[in-house]
Parts: sequence; C-alpha cells; structure tokens
Amino acid sequence: MAHNMREVVKTKESFFPVKKFPVTVIHIMGRRKSKRKPPPKRKAIEALETQFTCPFCNHEKSCDVKMDRQRNTGQITCRVCMEDFQTSINYLSEPIDVYSDWIDACENANQ
Repeated sequence: MAHNMREVVKTKESFFPVKKFPVTVIHIMGRRKSKRKPPPKRKAIEALETQFTCPFCNHEKSCDVKMDRQRNTGQITCRVCMEDFQTSINYLSEPIDVYSDWIDACENANQ
C-alpha cells in the first residue's frame, strides 16, 4: 500500500510545468521610513538686565532704568551717587538702550 501512495502523490513538476525561458523579475522597492529628526530645542530667551554699573561711581547694579512709555522717555538713576540721565525712547527701546545712550553722552561730554 505504501508503494501505491507514492505513485499517487504527484510532484510539483507535474503540476507546474517548467519553462526554459529566462524570467525577468522586477523588484519594486518602497521607500524607507524617514527617520524624522526631532525639532530643534528652542533656546530660552534671557531677560535683559535693568540694573547697570554706574559710569561715575563704578558701583555694580546700582543704576535703575525706568521706562515711561506714555511720555516716550527713559530715565536711569544711580542709587549710590544720585546721578541721573533722561533720554527719549520709542516702542522698540529697551533698558539697555537707555544705558547705552547714557554712556555715549558721557563719552561725548569727555571729548
């Protein structure tokens, strides 16, 4: 009986006839998944200083700047030597701009 079963079982070759022609295989490749880089971390914006070194008495952080946006004026005053300076500002001005105007005025007065 075992011998008979072997005869009944057909091989692949009998089910699928083998062709002797060369077969061209076309591989269609898909794109790779893009490795997405994480977005760059935003740098924390540091607040600009409002206290500066006085050009007259050289005390550090003794000059305070007050910005009066209503009147468009910036005033800087030293708490130690009571020296003060006032300048006009605009909507883009920052306390550092008032201080730099004061330093420029001091340099112009010395020349």
